[in-house]
Amino acid sequence: MIISTAALAKQEITNFAELRRRAQPLGPKRVAIVAADDEVALTAAAGALHRGIAIPVLIGDERKIRAKAEALGLSGLIAGAEFVSADDAAAVAIRMAHDGRVDLLLKGHLRTDELLRAALDKQAGLRTGRLLSDVLLYEDKLAGELRLVGITDGGLNVSPNLEQKKQIVQNAIEVMRSLGLARPKIALMSATEAVSESVPSSVDANLLTGMAEAGEFGDADVFGPLALDCALLESAAQAKGIEHPVAGHADCMVVPNIEAGNLLGKSVKYLGGSQCAHVVAGAKVPILIPSRVESVDDKVNSIALGVIFAAR
Repeated sequence: MIISTAALAKQEITNFAELRRRAQPLGPKRVAIVAADDEVALTAAAGALHRGIAIPVLIGDERKIRAKAEALGLSGLIAGAEFVSADDAAAVAIRMAHDGRVDLLLKGHLRTDELLRAALDKQAGLRTGRLLSDVLLYEDKLAGELRLVGITDGGLNVSPNLEQKKQIVQNAIEVMRSLGLARPKIALMSATEAVSESVPSSVDANLLTGMAEAGEFGDADVFGPLALDCALLESAAQAKGIEHPVAGHADCMVVPNIEAGNLLGKSVKYLGGSQCAHVVAGAKVPILIPSRVESVDDKVNSIALGVIFAAR
């Protein structure tokens, strides 16, 4: 039986192997590797090229990029990629994205703030009027079956206010819908399920839940405050008497601040042993800002996620 691309897009993606497969019919997308003289980014770009999901556009010092690719034995990448020489790789990559010449951006050998500063330039940048926020995915097994769960925002917004959290929720919904979730379940995280003025995140979560009940987030379930166990474990939610579609079944967790998101994201990777992928939503094109210590697999996953999100 042949399944159409449109029908396939409606099926939920539950693991990273499926994420990569589902990116293939949507590619290849032109992926700018910004400051591409980075071994892991080059190896990931070669993997994405081999899978047919990306045409890498390698931006930066061409001599250094070619030397690293040759040293890594990436002859296929050298033959199939486009090279763009640039002293300021971030500015050139952002201009190419702004003009529609690349479909998404992957951070290479530069700091995240250097790339985002160029992305947020008021004249040549990638602003859409939306807040930028990072959504990380990991493979969750707590319910006894594999599924992709999101964490946001552990990468960009340090201490978001209520309006910024609202936009972080909206970005999360959009990313989760790109994975085939018709009605994403978004958990608003805190240290407690009780609303208390002494725990500001619980107050914000309660206000955002009220917005969801008023229909401000459209076709999505948004609920909190929830602690980690009650967001992911149905048994914990039942034990505390919490009855809501999100409780115990969260598709994405919205954390109170960047420290919580950073710690939770690194915990699922380094303590839980999961691969990961993440994408910055809210800009004109998806931006991928994986950590320098993330693996080739993580970065290929992020490229696949970016391709799917770009095609949404």
